[in-house]
Amino acid sequence: MTDKKDEFDVFVNKLQQEIIEKELEDFNLYIVKLFHNPPNWGKPSDEKITISNSFQGPCGDLMQFFLKIENDKIVKANFITDGCGASVAAGSQTTLIIEGNTLKFAEDLTPEDIDKALNGLPKDHKHCAELAVRTLKGLIKKYREKEG
Repeated sequence: MTDKKDEFDVFVNKLQQEIIEKELEDFNLYIVKLFHNPPNWGKPSDEKITISNSFQGPCGDLMQFFLKIENDKIVKANFITDGCGASVAAGSQTTLIIEGNTLKFAEDLTPEDIDKALNGLPKDHKHCAELAVRTLKGLIKKYREKEG
C-alpha cells in the first residue's frame, strides 16, 4: 500500500511542478505566488465587515471585496473571485495596497497601479486589474451613499 501512495505522491508533485512551470511561461513569479497563496482571500465573519460589494466584469469573472472601515480608514480588506489566477492575483494585490490606507487613497487607485504592483500582467489579462478597481470603486461609492 505504501508503494502506491508514494507513487501517487511523486505523480502529484511532478504534475504540480509542470503546472507551475507552465504558469511561469505566462505570468511572472510574483503573480504565480499570489494566485497560489493569495493573502486576504475569503469572506470574513459578518461582524468583521463594514461593507461588501461584488462586480462582474465583461469577461464573466465575478469579484467581491469585504472591507472593515473605521474613521474613513480601511483597517481590513478581503476578497473572493471566481476568476482565473490573474483575477485572484489582482484582487489580492488590491487588498494589500488598500489595507491601512484611507478611502480617498483607495478611490484614487487605478488599474495601472495594480498592474504595476504586480510587475505587469500579460496583455490579455490587464482586464483583471480593471475588474479589481471597478469592484473596489463600486464598494466605496456604495459605502459613501450609505453613510450619507
